[in-house]
Amino acid sequence: MKSSPLVLVLLTTLALVGCEQPQAPVGETQVEQKTATQNSDASVDATQIVDALNVLYLDYDREFLKLNPIVAIFRGNMEFNDQFGDPGTDEYLALSKALDEKYLAKISTIDPATLTGSDRASYDIFKYNREQNLEAYANGTVTFNNLMPINQIFSVPQFFPMLGSGQTVQPFKTVKDYENWISRAKGFSGYVDLAIMRMQQGVEKGVVMPTLLMEKTVPQLESQVMPEIEKSPFYLPINNMPEDFSDADKQRLIAAYKELITNDIMKSYGKLANYIKNDYMKHTRETHGIGALPGGKVAYEQAIRNMTTTNMAAEEIHQLGLKEAERLFAEMKKVKETVGFEGDMQAFFEFLKNDPQFYYSDPEGLMQGYEDLRAVINPKLNLIFNIQPETDYILKEIEPFRERSMAAAQYFPGAPDGSRPGIFYVNTYDLKARPKWMMEALSIHEASPGHHFQISINQEAGQLPPFRRFGGYSAYSEGWGLYSETLGKEMGLYTDPYQYFGMLYAQIWRANRLVVDTGIHAKGWTREDAIAFMQSNSPVAETDVIVEVERYMAAPGQALSYMIGSLKIQELRARAEQALGNKFDVRDFHYQVLADGAMPLAILEQKIDRWIAKIMATKPR
Repeated sequence: MKSSPLVLVLLTTLALVGCEQPQAPVGETQVEQKTATQNSDASVDATQIVDALNVLYLDYDREFLKLNPIVAIFRGNMEFNDQFGDPGTDEYLALSKALDEKYLAKISTIDPATLTGSDRASYDIFKYNREQNLEAYANGTVTFNNLMPINQIFSVPQFFPMLGSGQTVQPFKTVKDYENWISRAKGFSGYVDLAIMRMQQGVEKGVVMPTLLMEKTVPQLESQVMPEIEKSPFYLPINNMPEDFSDADKQRLIAAYKELITNDIMKSYGKLANYIKNDYMKHTRETHGIGALPGGKVAYEQAIRNMTTTNMAAEEIHQLGLKEAERLFAEMKKVKETVGFEGDMQAFFEFLKNDPQFYYSDPEGLMQGYEDLRAVINPKLNLIFNIQPETDYILKEIEPFRERSMAAAQYFPGAPDGSRPGIFYVNTYDLKARPKWMMEALSIHEASPGHHFQISINQEAGQLPPFRRFGGYSAYSEGWGLYSETLGKEMGLYTDPYQYFGMLYAQIWRANRLVVDTGIHAKGWTREDAIAFMQSNSPVAETDVIVEVERYMAAPGQALSYMIGSLKIQELRARAEQALGNKFDVRDFHYQVLADGAMPLAILEQKIDRWIAKIMATKPR
């Protein structure tokens, strides 16, 4: 049950955030002139302040895209489509820090007192982003994370084949597109050299990855080095070359791609695999969390702030997870009683894990099951939503080269203009780990009204500044996905008690994450401790629990965002229901949560409180 929209894929690997093609450029001096006017004239019209801020946001985006060219294609901007960028180099880090410093200073000169609604939220979010980034530089977290750039699930080598396959966002429609990819892909060798250098620095500082994660990573890297390059995912654009290309262009591109794959891409994968296997592996650690590493405690505290957008402490989160897990386990017992199962919960779990009625016999059946669910769920959305995305989604199987290290599902965003649908990836590896009773909750979480729904609405919100349309916060996005699962009964789903159990299982899974993630990284738990805890209160398949626990080891703090975000949205809904009484409309509440895009939880809370106050002031109970 893992989703990795762009927010996770790129923030975790390239330290990037999203932005779109800026409008017509406005010079920096114009921003300074407007800002100076604001400072000297206290009566300046609020519209002028908003205009100045919008210019500032676009200026920031333009500079950001130059540093992060791969982000641009996620926004439909092809200006930098031939560039890989230099993420993680000393120069890149210095420029990124300077960019945040520059724009924090600029926005701090603007008085937000006259801003209201979405304009005030934009100001607060932009400033929050700059401050969070600079805090990570100041406390050493950026340096710490850069010393461990490679893992088995969230790193550039896993993302790169998806990009080069032509099956996601990299365009392969024109001859120029094909030539651009050749130029971009040549940058991968430089990235590999940088990753090796950073890992070697990590060895010298004692900041290294766990041995068992690197043991999982090496075969993934080696799988990209194959004798028949025509079977490489990087060769798929050649297999799918447009028919209208001239014969001369086809032959030239075929030769160029074979050269690229053989002498650049495969050699780079082989070089990285050999370094890890023959050198780095000698220095990897047997411990599983980052808490005991030099700088690890501070890095984990920063990860908690980034991923939850709160100031919660690790122990507070750990106890919250235990409390939620206990509550949900009690609900799961009720389902056991409802279906009349005789035996204790562990026996019930074994029944759910092993009875053939709960599993498909082939991948095609599983994929068709999700297609059938789409047809059931989509017509029910208007029961509780008065806002929906225009972009559609498609279903795809997770590719063989990464299926063993991926969880049950993943969402990949569509194009902002709707020209490319979102992708709901389904893992068909080990079908005994893909129970039917999980399907309604998982589809809701990854597709609609979960990730696809929320991210598409966000991207389609043309009234928002680009950094808000395409930025994101794990606590908001994953919180929304998990909250969405709880809406099934309101939508007329979960009529089968086993499907309702699947929702409870998904919820307790995320409660367990609060316990396990903090246990590993703050309390010294081992991988085995974490696996045992997760198996104690849920029918988790061995394949899934191993993948998930190892994922928490690779990405400290990310797993905390789901339950923290979901509980906050549920809290805000309960607050609105109590305050508004019969004036509460769940469709309006969902509109308020979704229409202005992703935001830190504290800012979302302020927004909902203002909405409640406005209704109470204008609509007597």
